[in-house]
Amino acid sequence: MRLFKRPNQIEPRRVAALLERGQVVVLDVRETIEWKAGRIPGALHIPLAHLPSRRRELPRDRTIVTVCRSGHRGALAARGLRHAGYRVENLDGGMKAWARARLPLDPPGGRVL
Repeated sequence: MRLFKRPNQIEPRRVAALLERGQVVVLDVRETIEWKAGRIPGALHIPLAHLPSRRRELPRDRTIVTVCRSGHRGALAARGLRHAGYRVENLDGGMKAWARARLPLDPPGGRVL
């Protein structure tokens, strides 16, 4: 069954390059307190619990990259979105991997909770 298939994983530096070119949309599914502390610049924020009712806000013309702190919630979001017909990948290692790669955070000086 497709719903339980492991989502494709994508490396942080690859996401940064694709985001810069406007080829992906980053969807952060963490809770608001995590989001406010530090996020990928330009990412959309829809907490995982709200995703089923708000997924129509997401574009269908670009790949969506889901992200959470470490990858678990992002993988759940990716599976659900794929099942709904979206093109989706999950950020490998989540925000922790993004920060380890020393990629930018918004706000400047932000941190990953």
